[in-house]
Amino acid sequence: MGKSNAKVYVKSSDGIKFSDVAGEDEAKENLAEIVDYLHSPDKYKEIGASMPKGILLVGSPGTGKTMLAKAVAGEANVPFFSMSGSEFVEMFVGMGASKVRDLFRQAKEKAPCIVFIDEIDAIGQKRNSGKMGGNDEREQTLNQLLTEMDGFEGNTGVIILAATNRPESLDPALTRPGRFDRRVPVELPDLKGRETILKVHTKKIKVSEDADFQQIARMASGASGAEHANVVNEAALRAVRDGRKYATQADLEESIEVVIAGYQKKNAILTDKEKWTVAYHEIGHALVAAKQTHSAPVQKITIIPRTSGALGYTMQVEDGNHYLMTKEEIENKIATYTGGRAAEEVIFGTISTGASNDIEQATKLARAMITRYGMSEDFDMVALETVDNQYLGGDVAMACSAETQARVARQVVELVKKQHEKATEILMENRGKLEELAKFLYEKETITGEEFMEILEKQGMGCYIENG
Repeated sequence: MGKSNAKVYVKSSDGIKFSDVAGEDEAKENLAEIVDYLHSPDKYKEIGASMPKGILLVGSPGTGKTMLAKAVAGEANVPFFSMSGSEFVEMFVGMGASKVRDLFRQAKEKAPCIVFIDEIDAIGQKRNSGKMGGNDEREQTLNQLLTEMDGFEGNTGVIILAATNRPESLDPALTRPGRFDRRVPVELPDLKGRETILKVHTKKIKVSEDADFQQIARMASGASGAEHANVVNEAALRAVRDGRKYATQADLEESIEVVIAGYQKKNAILTDKEKWTVAYHEIGHALVAAKQTHSAPVQKITIIPRTSGALGYTMQVEDGNHYLMTKEEIENKIATYTGGRAAEEVIFGTISTGASNDIEQATKLARAMITRYGMSEDFDMVALETVDNQYLGGDVAMACSAETQARVARQVVELVKKQHEKATEILMENRGKLEELAKFLYEKETITGEEFMEILEKQGMGCYIENG
């Protein structure tokens, strides 16, 4: 009891290196400096520079924080102590603090070395001044950690790495310079990063030579490193299921859809009426997107039900990295979300429950325009919402009076309604195209963006000649 059960990894020639971690160049650059310091500290001491005592890796789940820490251990070639934040928490008061003391005693004996604490928010949360009462075991553990990191007794040669996806919940005394001097963001990869990650993971499996990783990377927009690993593994499993010796481009594309929307539901049999409704619904989305100038090109449309509950979906893929969105682009996105319901109204004169997810997404975007992006004339550049846990989905809380909330709700309704009317107008103007494309999708069940655009443009030419 009271002994730290940290896993100790001594010097080893094999293991993960920086070359095994892709898509996080800035984070690797930051950590490479630590490795360099451990290898040759003299050049830093000569100029009077001291290394950060602690480095905090911050980012969304699956971005590779723990993997980066392992890579630092592999590159540094020094003893590496690894422990999870929850392992310090004990039922008996004082045991967690005792474990912290024991961990640092071992680390000092083996210095220079690296101590890695995963999910540090388990013990590093803000202290509550004892107002809540009860067991203050976690606070004692945190106090001991604070003392070990920057107390009277130095911990020379011990570099502490920690990972969390809840940085806002950490105690300010823990994140101040002198304890965690450096915060390294480990963000979701961009287009180039996603492509590199795919290449690293596909080295582990057999892939056809004509696989277009850039195309796959474009389709995987917003995916983390862990999700990319899952995509590659799903592609390999699909190849085995089909009795092939290697994974193809089609396997990789299908596995992205599996990660996004789930597996195809082979036992879900839609009635003829439902199938037509879903076909018109999905073509409604695609047609509204195609007829607007600031919309991402349509990649694929399918009406095959998925295990996530989706009866079909339209995949849009951006051409490159987009870090900013204009007001027009967001409005067009809302119009695209309402396009499915609008198509049902135009063709059947009635509506179904199929647009529930579209309604949710359109409302979320419209609300964000007014409360967070300052795209409303009435409220100008005033933030009416606060976002917590940005790395864990982002919990939103309104920061205004009930009267203002009612005004915001009215503006959200007006905004979505206006875009819904725009989508309906687009579909009414292109009703012939809507019907032809829906018929084609109904028959084929899945169509590519190229097939969609080919029919759309052919028909456009036909109308032009006719009118001429």
